[in-house]
Amino acid sequence: MRMRSSNPVLKRAIQQAGPAGHAQQGVHGQPGYGYGQQQGLYGQPGYGQPYPQQGYGQPYPQQGYPGGPVQSAGSQPMTIDDVVVRTGMTLGVVAAFAVVNYFLFSSAPGVAVLLTFVGMLGGLILGLVISFKQITNPAAILSYAALEGLLVGGISAILAASLTASTGDAGAGGALVTQAVLGTVVVFAVMLALYKFRVIKVTDGFVKVITYAVLGAAALMLVNFVASFFIAGGIGLREPSPLGLLVGLVFVVLAALTLAVEFRGIEEGLNAGIPNKFAWQFAFGLTVSLVWLYIEILRLLWIIKSIFAE
Repeated sequence: MRMRSSNPVLKRAIQQAGPAGHAQQGVHGQPGYGYGQQQGLYGQPGYGQPYPQQGYGQPYPQQGYPGGPVQSAGSQPMTIDDVVVRTGMTLGVVAAFAVVNYFLFSSAPGVAVLLTFVGMLGGLILGLVISFKQITNPAAILSYAALEGLLVGGISAILAASLTASTGDAGAGGALVTQAVLGTVVVFAVMLALYKFRVIKVTDGFVKVITYAVLGAAALMLVNFVASFFIAGGIGLREPSPLGLLVGLVFVVLAALTLAVEFRGIEEGLNAGIPNKFAWQFAFGLTVSLVWLYIEILRLLWIIKSIFAE
């Protein structure tokens, strides 16, 4: 039985690409594989079966290829390099704005806190729009990255200052941020290795479980946020306590698992030969997961250090 991807980005990409966009394409722009020979992102068999379309099994017509139609840059098949470059650009914008807001906190804390809330609300709204409309516009996605950078920088500065105040160690705050960055890089590398060697099998059921878990986590955070207006610390999910520590651990694991879902989406997109403009959507997805992972690792470290400082 042939399986179709449940990824809405891939569905939209294939619909827009038309019959030519369904032809299989290799990772580096080489002709794809025939039925039953689908090649994965890392050389392993891909998930499910190829999309059955007219002309399936024929090489994707390259720009300037004799007898083939001339393709625009945005309609050429996506490669892993497209995803890597766009993800690097998006994360670069996040880092740049994070650094600005982080250091702004020391000289103008009021302005930095305001920018942090702007980043939180603006990023939430724009992120939902990009997700539901599956926008591939670079300006929109880089704008989202800028807003997330303000959020990341502000939260980092606030938690670093809080830890410095509670421990009396002037270097504790900077060490907290550095460790969170390193932790994010390590977790990303571990998840990539686990996915590459198929230690983690990202099935449709896996994707559904992670999706529902993320929605549940978002609902919990919303309840905690609303409760914080009436009770100090809300219901204690983000406080330096045993409950906060448990929630922090669960959220770090959950954020890490969303990376595996993103890896599967990228692999399926490469196998389907979708247009390279959709690399921006995958860059957006990776950025969302990495930003969430960083914030959860940062908060978890803050909780641990705060508990031991008491």
